[in-house]
Amino acid sequence: MPTAPLSHVVVTGAAGAIGGALALELAARQPGVRLSLIDVDEGGLGRVAAAVPASSPVSVYRWDLSAPSGLPAAWDALVAAHGAVDGLVNCAGIMDVRSVIGMPWEAAQRVLDIDLTSPLRLMSLAAPAMAAAEQGVIVNVSSMAGRVPLRGCAYYGGAKAGLAMASEIAHLELAPRGVHVVTVYPGPVASALEQGARAQLRPSLVARLMPTGAAARIAVLIARAIERHEPRVIYPPLYAVADRALGVATWVSRRFSPAPAT
Repeated sequence: MPTAPLSHVVVTGAAGAIGGALALELAARQPGVRLSLIDVDEGGLGRVAAAVPASSPVSVYRWDLSAPSGLPAAWDALVAAHGAVDGLVNCAGIMDVRSVIGMPWEAAQRVLDIDLTSPLRLMSLAAPAMAAAEQGVIVNVSSMAGRVPLRGCAYYGGAKAGLAMASEIAHLELAPRGVHVVTVYPGPVASALEQGARAQLRPSLVARLMPTGAAARIAVLIARAIERHEPRVIYPPLYAVADRALGVATWVSRRFSPAPAT
């Protein structure tokens, strides 16, 4: 059954490539939807907000997802200001490619807080009201790095694997309550995050040849998954093939994934 039109969508990581593209895609497909855009990059938030069609009210918030303890108060204030949330997009994330030995714990903790703890906390804040209303959508952007082992991604991959499993379980639990949960598994998508991650890898043929997708395209696929009640999105297409042959993909990754520079 198609998902009902959304009235108020919260998008984290909205200043980033995927989050910004998805915010614009949702506004284009559902004129009038209210968007609450969240990021630490205030300049980027302003640019995305300025591109949202006038038919969709938009608000911007600077939330630091490395401090999950502050989210309940921030969420309550957002709902009080703009009404109940029936769409949550957990898109914010950071990627720090370093070996287990080379990663300082403080940096690892930051990855875990932003990529795992805060998305789960936001889902826990959003889901009860959606379930009570028997309507809502939650989109959790994980990563193919949470599906196959990549050198330098112990903490990033661990966080994304945890988010993916929690999201897949939430899909099973919340579907009977009228809440549709979509889990997204991107491979590399052209963005500042992707460029930063590549810069942390040692030069290699594999690193140069890894296929890279477009943010606008994955935004379309996520919006379609919301509309068509599909449970997951895997993109670029090559990674969908890898997901179906996970054993082979894991072997290839273990053998050939490029090493981090540190």
